[in-house]
Formats: sequence, structure tokens, C-alpha cells
Amino acid sequence: MNRPVLLIGNKNYSSWSLRPWLFMAHHGLDFEERRVSLYAPGSKEEILRHSPAGKVPVLLADGTVVWDSLAILECLAERHPETQGWPAEPALRAHARSISAEMHAGFAAMREALSMNCRKVYPPRQWPEAVQRDIDRVLQIWTDCRARYGARGDFLFGRFTIADAMYAPVVWRMTGYSVPMPEAAQRYCETMLALPAMQAWRRDAELEAEVLEQFERPLP
Repeated sequence: MNRPVLLIGNKNYSSWSLRPWLFMAHHGLDFEERRVSLYAPGSKEEILRHSPAGKVPVLLADGTVVWDSLAILECLAERHPETQGWPAEPALRAHARSISAEMHAGFAAMREALSMNCRKVYPPRQWPEAVQRDIDRVLQIWTDCRARYGARGDFLFGRFTIADAMYAPVVWRMTGYSVPMPEAAQRYCETMLALPAMQAWRRDAELEAEVLEQFERPLP
């Protein structure tokens, strides 16, 4: 097999890019990283050369083009069964897929108000009702998973799975915006932030020169 290529955006801001990158880096998969500076002149054209959707991330592997972070994660789990991307037990696998799909399709208010920014920590604040509702739902998901599966390990379903990769950007959001969290959710965030791959992503984000003003402050 040829070495796969993962096309990503700015590490400081591109939450969708983080998901497959983290999965690949955490599992030590061999891949070439290509970064496109989002919103820079020519960036859209560069992405469109590889993906008809015109968005990152994009996985290029053995002549196959996969776009959309969840589709990439599914593809990686199939190509690398040793990663055990989903829990083996059917009930846990169904649960993991459900919360991953919920993350993928929902939480629009939280995404808009709490944009990912790995370089910033904001003081706590009161959020609009729709945003707080999204935040509360994420914290409920994390707390429920830790209560059910905490004896299996430190991640949502015990060991690291696709579900953890899907929620990784939210870890940055919750901690970066100083969101008060119940103890189980706080411990989960600490576990995720301690991953060497998460630390490597943040180091790279801190070295990026680009400053995108639309992502540099929370909405009023």
C-alpha cells in the first residue's frame, strides 16, 4: 500500500481535521500530513483538487478519496482492524456509534459559539439557552459513559475508540472556554488532554502563524 495522505486545515481551528489525525497519530499509523491554511488565498482551490466537498479533512489512500471526518474514521478502522475503532460488544458498539453520529450531526449552537481555539483560555461566562443546552447534553453523554464503562478504562468506552476521536475537539472547547464540568467529565477531559497525540497537536497549533479573527473570541 502507498503511504496515505491526510489533508487537514489549521491545527488551531480545524476541529474536523483533529478527529482523524488524532486517531491515526494515537495508533501510530503511518501517514503523510498535508496542511492547508484555511481562508488563505487559493486554499479552497487546493482542497477542491482533492475533494468535491471542498472541505477538510480528506484522506487519500491507494487511489481512494474519503472526505468527512466520520467517514474517514470508519475507513481507517476497516483498513486497520488492530485499532479496534469501535467496541467489540454489539451493545457498546451501538452506543458508541449513536453518540458519534449525534456529535457529527448536532450541537450547532455550541459549535458556533465555542469555536475551537487551542491557544486560548477564556474566563467562564453565561451562555445563551441553546448553547447551554448543547453543553449540558455533551456533559451528560460523557458522565453517562464514564458511569457505565469507567471500570473498563479511562475513555468513553474504556479504551480509546472512534467516539473519543469524535469528541476530542469538544474537549478543547470545554476547557478553552472554562466550562464548569462534573467531576467525571473533568477527569475525562484531563485524560484526553494528556494523550501524547493531543499534546503534539497543541504544540503544532501554537507554532502556527495564522490568526483568524472570526475564531479568536466567543460570540457575545
